[in-house]
Formats: sequence, C-alpha cells, structure tokens
Amino acid sequence: MKNITLIIAILLISSFGFAQSGAKIEFKAKDNTIDYGTITKNGDSGIRIFEFTNTGNASLIISNVLSTSGFTIQSKPSEPILPGKSDKIVIKYNLTEGPIRKTITVESNAVNYDNGRIPLKIKGEVIAD
Repeated sequence: MKNITLIIAILLISSFGFAQSGAKIEFKAKDNTIDYGTITKNGDSGIRIFEFTNTGNASLIISNVLSTSGFTIQSKPSEPILPGKSDKIVIKYNLTEGPIRKTITVESNAVNYDNGRIPLKIKGEVIAD
C-alpha cells in the first residue's frame, strides 16, 4: 500500500513538471499594454512595437496576429523564436481622432496563455492638430 501511494505521489509531482514545459512568451510592455498617450494626427507616425522574449524551453511560434479595425500589422516573426531569444511585433494605428481602445490578438504555441492566444491592449487618444 505504501508503494502504491509513493508511485501515485511521484506521478503527480512529475506531471506538474511536464505541464510547465514548452514555449512561453513574456512581453516587455507592462500588462501587455501600449499607451499612445495623447498624440496629434500629424505629429506621430502611429507605429509602436511590442517586444517579447521566449522564456520557455521550446521554440515559440507566432502563427498569426489578428488586428482590429484601424490597425495594420507592419511585421511579425516568421521564424520560430528559440528559448531565451527576443523578437517584436510592429503595429501601426491609422490615427483617427478620438480615444484609442483596441486589442490585438497573438496566436502562438505559448503554454502560459490559454490556447496560446495573447491579448495585446492599445490605448491612448488622438487629438486635432
């Protein structure tokens, strides 16, 4: 009986270790949010960069980046990001006057987010020149 309990305990402990292995993505921006602040339409390019690092132990694959209206994805990684390496996603906002409250979704194989889907938030305000 002690042997069975010991075996079950070992299996449970080892399963926790396996659940944590894989690619993990950590963004440099606090709370995965970029704040444009208050900007003018002609005084800003609208380009911002989300920098991230693969903190896991497997290659990170960014399969897709889904933008909402008003945003263009300028660039995203096309090759797997090795463990410990960093990369970036470059976005551009069209600078329509008014508040900016948008979300961009990154689809990946990251195990530290549900289904590998990471929401990136963008906020700020565009005012008249």
